Amino acid sequence: MTISSAAVKPTSLAPAPRDQGTYIPGVCNIGPQEIARRRRTGYVGSLITLGLFLMLVAVGAPPIFRLVLFLPAAIAASGFIQAYLKFCAGFGQLGVFNFGDRGSTEHVDDKAARAKDRNKAWQIGAASGLVGLTVAVAAVLLPV
Repeated sequence: MTISSAAVKPTSLAPAPRDQGTYIPGVCNIGPQEIARRRRTGYVGSLITLGLFLMLVAVGAPPIFRLVLFLPAAIAASGFIQAYLKFCAGFGQLGVFNFGDRGSTEHVDDKAARAKDRNKAWQIGAASGLVGLTVAVAAVLLPV
């Protein structure tokens, strides 16, 4: 499938338009089922982050050990960000999109569209990493 992308110029982490059935390069590449999956990842990552934090505090681990919270916090952030934006970073890197059943994807053949998707994927990764780092550093600095 070839996708035209002449009129789309996304430049920020803004949510996708309400129409969840249309692929828009660099803006929207997943439909309702995939969005729900990303949201679940956010919730699970958040629970793991909180549980791990409580465990580290309970066993009296040195505060520096709380940096381990970076990974689950970044995963949680990634899930929530992708659900909010209606854009899967992994799909963006692979050059695919999915608005149907989970597991079925369609390829993006247009090079300009793929470049926009990769750019958005990197933005999501950077934002998720920043959230994970912020949570981890805040946990280290908490006087618990």
